[in-house]
Amino acid sequence: MSEADNRRNARRSFLKLSALASVAGVSSAFGNEGERVIKKASEAELRENFPDAKRVKTICTHCSVGCGIIAEVQDGVWVRQEVAQDHPISQGGHCCKGADLIDRARSETRLRYPLEKVGGQWQRTNWDSAMDKVSKKLLEIRNESGPDAVMWIGSAKLSNEQCYYLRKFSAFFGTNNLDHCNRV
Repeated sequence: MSEADNRRNARRSFLKLSALASVAGVSSAFGNEGERVIKKASEAELRENFPDAKRVKTICTHCSVGCGIIAEVQDGVWVRQEVAQDHPISQGGHCCKGADLIDRARSETRLRYPLEKVGGQWQRTNWDSAMDKVSKKLLEIRNESGPDAVMWIGSAKLSNEQCYYLRKFSAFFGTNNLDHCNRV
């Protein structure tokens, strides 16, 4: 037997054992032993922590796909979510970004207002002041170095219309330096 044949047989053996392990794992999840491992949560167990939460059907805003979620809101606060099983786009599925959305919304590190670094310390500022400073800085850069000194990056969260506006804005700024985050 040649060395190539030995490698081919080793790969086949590995794939067979991997498939066997997968089948064993799945079958144990649905067999009698699996009942102890996988347990379907009852509606009462899910509502135990938030008994007065209102269920609101909505769409995930993480990207422009528009997957369906059912948000549970209590006292104006988004407390938990689940996938909308009957949604025509997501069809009961969720990507990892959408599943993590509630954790990001409640995160302590989430930016909720504009910040400005003054004397090495971050200080809260208002939106008007922040927009004025950013626009003045952009105009300064354009006047000193030209419009191609700036690059605009789009996002998968943008709708077609928002992408159109971003493209128009970059053209009005005077540059074609526009790209999308999906390249990362």
